[in-house]
Parts: sequence; C-alpha cells; structure tokens
Amino acid sequence: MKPVMETAAEETTEQSQEKKVMTRPELEIGRYHWTYGSSKAQQSRREPAAAEAGGPVRIQGCFECCIKCLGGVPYASLVATILCFSGVALFCGCGHVALTGTVTLLEQHFSSNAGDHALLSEVIQLMQYVIYGIASFFFLYGIILLAEGFYTTSAVKELHSEFKTTACGRCISGMFVFLTYVLGVAWLGVFGFSAVPVFMFYNIWSSCEVIKSLQTNVTTSADQICVDIRQYGIIPWNAVPGRACGATLENICNTNEFYMSYHLFIVACAGAGATVIALLIYMMATTYNYAVLKFKSREDCCTKF
Repeated sequence: MKPVMETAAEETTEQSQEKKVMTRPELEIGRYHWTYGSSKAQQSRREPAAAEAGGPVRIQGCFECCIKCLGGVPYASLVATILCFSGVALFCGCGHVALTGTVTLLEQHFSSNAGDHALLSEVIQLMQYVIYGIASFFFLYGIILLAEGFYTTSAVKELHSEFKTTACGRCISGMFVFLTYVLGVAWLGVFGFSAVPVFMFYNIWSSCEVIKSLQTNVTTSADQICVDIRQYGIIPWNAVPGRACGATLENICNTNEFYMSYHLFIVACAGAGATVIALLIYMMATTYNYAVLKFKSREDCCTKF
C-alpha cells in the first residue's frame, strides 16, 4: 500500500507543478496588462497599503508638479514655433503690401500703358494669393509640429505612463522629419527670391543718393544718372517711358510708395530668413526626437527577449 500512496502523491505534486508553469504568451500578456492597463490601479492600491502599514504617504506638492510639467515642455520646438510664426507673419504681411506698392509705382512712373505691365500685375496678384496659402499652411504646420514635440518629449522622458513609443508614432515622427527638411530647402529658395526686389530697390535708392550728392559736384549732370526698370525683365522693352533720370528719379525716391515698398521688402526678406532659422531648429529637434524614439524602441525589444 505504501508504494501506491507514494506514487499517487508524486502524481498530485507533478500535476500541481504543471498548473503553476505559465507559457510565454501568457507571461507577455500579463506583463502588458501590468504595464499599461493596471498602472493607475496599482498606484491607487499602493497608497492605502502604505497607510495601513503605518508608513508615510508621499503626496506631490505644487512645486514638484510644476517642475514635472515644465520638464515635458519641448523648448526647442516652442522657440521654433514662435520664430516661425513671426517670420511667416512678417514675410506674408510686409510682402503683400510691398507688392501692391510696387505695382502702383510702376503704373505711375515707368509704364503708362496698362497692357505693358498686365502680365506683371497678374503675376503679383497670383503671388498675393500664394502668400495667403503660405500663411494658413504654416499656421497649421507650426501647431502640429509643436504638438508632436510635446508628444515625443513626453515619450522620451517617460513622464506619463500613457505616452509610450509605438510604430505609428515613430512613422509620424519620421514623416515630419522628411517634410521639415523639404520645407527648409524650399524656404532657402524663398529667402533668395525675396532678396531680388531688395536688390532692385537698393539700386534705385543708391542712384538717388548719387543725385543728391551732385549738388557739390558741378562737373556731372544729374540727367546722366538713370534707372531703367526694363533691364530687370519685369516690364517689356517697348514699355514707355521705362526709365527715369535726374530730377524725375529723385522725385520717385521721395514718394511714399517707394519708401514703404523698399523697407517692407527688407522686412519681408528678414522674415523669410527667420523662417529658415525656425525650420532649421525644427529639423534638429525632430531628428533628435526620432533618433531617440527609434533607439528606445530597439531597447524595449531587446529587454523583451
């Protein structure tokens, strides 16, 4: 009877051990629910347990909460967003008004026939509509990049248990990196293009300064100094008069349209430069966040296995 009882006891112990052994999928499912699903429940259970044990319950103060919230602020993306909004606003607003003043200046002093500058007027009107689109697009794009910066910063620093790195989040971050690089290259072209009217107005202004300085030099006549707008290609060669010389050129420089357009083009060019700098900061921030998220995802995969 004794051997029979020993064998029965061994069989029951083996069955109980088989029941205790969990498979690999069950372990992974349990780990997932413990990490993501019941984190808040576990935290809520820890405080009553500590209170029952007689230990001190640690409650975060206002200062600690503020420091934790400030730690999740993407300062680079925030600075880039402010700089981007300022640059785009200066470029679009000043550029729109400067283009309108340029058309008025051409109609009054360089092209008396409306058919000669009809194409230029249509191009300028189209550029003004493009400016509206640029302002709307970058307003939305800046907000999206700022939100993406908040998400990636919280995921990188693991401030909240809900913010975890996922494949979808990494793909979105990579898409923003690529799109920001493309926009940065495009805005380099916009910055170079915005310098062209500044160069043209600077040539006119410098010619007017030479005319003013001729008052002390009687050997050269002011009528010999001219500015021909037709050589820039913005109006055809058969446009009348097409150029201004001497006192006429000096009067053009003294008009309000010339003064405002010249300085507004300078401010618009500076705004385009500020936007390029903002996009460069966006590039560095998004590239860094994407690299860290990708590294953390590999690290998580290695810890699983």
